[in-house]
Amino acid sequence: MLPSVAPTSPDNCLTRNEWICGRYYSSRAGDLTDALVQHVEIVVSSVLLGLAVAIPLALLARRYRKLEGLVVGTTTAIYTIPSLALYSLLVPLTGLGVTTVVIGLGLYSLTILVRNILEGLRAVPAEVRESAVGMGYARGRLLWRVEVPLALPAIMAGLRVATVSAVALTTVGAILDYGGLGDLLVDGTLTNFKAQVLATSVLCVLLAVTLDLLIVGLQRFLTPWTRRTAAR
Repeated sequence: MLPSVAPTSPDNCLTRNEWICGRYYSSRAGDLTDALVQHVEIVVSSVLLGLAVAIPLALLARRYRKLEGLVVGTTTAIYTIPSLALYSLLVPLTGLGVTTVVIGLGLYSLTILVRNILEGLRAVPAEVRESAVGMGYARGRLLWRVEVPLALPAIMAGLRVATVSAVALTTVGAILDYGGLGDLLVDGTLTNFKAQVLATSVLCVLLAVTLDLLIVGLQRFLTPWTRRTAAR
C-alpha cells in the first residue's frame, strides 16, 4: 500500500502573497469593480451635497457680512473634527449606513467650498458690477449672469480640492462598511493581503487623478474666455 501524500497548495502569486499578482486581479475583478463603483457614488454624492449647502451659505455670508465669521468659523470647526468622531456623532441621527458617510463627507467639504465661493465672488472687478447695474441688471441676474461665471475658476478650484479630499476620506467609511475601496483596503491590511492593499491603493490614486482631470475639463468648457486669454 502506497503512503498517502498530503495535497500541496498551488505555487502562484496568491499563495506567495506577492504585491503584484495578475491572478488576484482576474479572480477579484468583480469585487474591485463593485468597490470602485461604490466609492465613486459616495464621492459624487457627498461633493454635490456639500456644493448644494455651500452655495446658499456663501451667498448668505456675502450678503450679511455679520454672518460671514459665523459661517466660515463653523465650517472650519467641522473640518477640524476627526472623521471617526464625526461619524460617531452622526450615527445616532442617521444610523449605520451610507447616509452617514455621505453627510460626513459633505460637511467636510463645506469649509473648502464656502471659502472658494466667497473668494471667487470677491474677485469680480467692481467696474464689471457697476457696468452690469448700469445696463439694468437686477441683483439676481447680476449674480448668476455676471458674478458667478467670473467666479467659476475659484469655485472650480475649491471643487477640485473637495473632490480629491473626498476620495481619500471615503476610505474611512470602512468602519461603517461603506468605504468603497476602503473596505477592501482595510481588509487587506488586517490580513496582510499585499496584492489587495496595492490594488485598492492604486485605484484610489487613479480615481482621484481622473476626477480632478474631469473637473479641469469641465472648468475649461464652462470658462472658454480663460482659454482665449491664456492663448494670447
